[in-house]
Formats: sequence, C-alpha cells, structure tokens
Amino acid sequence: MKTLQVELPDQMAREITEAVETGKFKNATEVVLVALHEFISSRRFELMEQQQLKDIAWVLNEKPAE
Repeated sequence: MKTLQVELPDQMAREITEAVETGKFKNATEVVLVALHEFISSRRFELMEQQQLKDIAWVLNEKPAE
C-alpha cells in the first residue's frame, strides 16, 4: 500500500474531522479513501464515454465516400 501526504484547506480538514467525530467514519483515512473511490468511479464512466465518442467520430470520418 502506498502512503500519500496531502495538504488540505482548513475548511475541508474541519469537515473531515466532523465526519469522524459524528461517527460517520472510523477515521480521516476512511473519509479520504471513500471520497477518492467515489471520484475515481464517477470519472471512470466519464472517461469511457469520452473514448466512445472519439471512436464514433473516427468511424464516421472513415466512412467510405459514396
């Protein structure tokens, strides 16, 4: 497993602390892991869609002249 060190804006750090203190998460690491997982999951769909649109455009441009 890889360890990353990041600096967060104060407001974001407070929100993470609040999420842990209210029992929504076990610790700050869990908050960050869940957030990154959600970001990557949503981004993966967007990237796949962009690639599909590029593929469609390529096919349309390669269509034989009639």
